[in-house]
Amino acid sequence: MLDVQTRGENISVTDALRDYVDKKVTKIGRYLEPNVSAIAHANLRVYPNKTAKAEVTIPLPYLTLRAEETSDDLYKSIDTMSDRLERQIRKYKTKVNRKSREKGYKGLDFRPDEEATPTQPETRFDVVRTKSLQLKPMDNEEAILQMDLLGHDFFIYQDAETDEVNVVYRRNDGRYGLLQAGSND
Repeated sequence: MLDVQTRGENISVTDALRDYVDKKVTKIGRYLEPNVSAIAHANLRVYPNKTAKAEVTIPLPYLTLRAEETSDDLYKSIDTMSDRLERQIRKYKTKVNRKSREKGYKGLDFRPDEEATPTQPETRFDVVRTKSLQLKPMDNEEAILQMDLLGHDFFIYQDAETDEVNVVYRRNDGRYGLLQAGSND
């Protein structure tokens, strides 16, 4: 069962808009077994320049689906975002089913697919280059400066205070994000 929680930024979410988002996002639920329940977090945003952004995050066991779309029409953004989510789960489902046939792997509980024809060609993830690196202890500001100097979108470093491996990265909005390694206690 897939529940949808919708919230708006710079927009009030009407019942009609909430129903439209629910209809589009709950389509994903047909790919999951009935015993799998999840909450989809939908966020709708309207910017001062009249562009609209729709984004959805669906945390599932061992997988998080996330899609966002920005356009000049909120309903168009919702449609495109929904299509992206569906492509993501189909792609993942195809890989899980292939892995389970090959190695007996059990991933998410997906419904059996009667139409087992993937819509896109299967993607291979071949490693074409390997790099070794020495992690230098530093703080996140120095790591961001190093990343910018190198012209990269991310930078891996050892946090000087915690000795943990962290990653700083450049977000789509131009700001920075920080991934902190930690235990799953």
